[in-house]
Amino acid sequence: MAGIWIRLMKRNRIERDLIENCRREEWREALAEGCRKLDVSRPLLLPRHERDWEEFGQTRFLREHFMEDTSFDRMEVEWIDPNKKKPRGGCNEKYL
Repeated sequence: MAGIWIRLMKRNRIERDLIENCRREEWREALAEGCRKLDVSRPLLLPRHERDWEEFGQTRFLREHFMEDTSFDRMEVEWIDPNKKKPRGGCNEKYL
């Protein structure tokens, strides 16, 4: 099933992560549930985060996006769908 992959990053390494199943348009609710499970406060959602989500299917929250102090450098949220085919790397398929 598709969902969001939430990663708590520290020094460019994953400290903790989890996958929360959801539909793409329900990512805010899934983020709230994932934060509860990871025992971290919910970040502030800014227009920038909404734009990144709509355009790229991912966004990241820095320490300043949290009301409480964090033990990690950033939180990355990414849409994952194991059933979706990925485009082939840089090749034009009509020539394959």
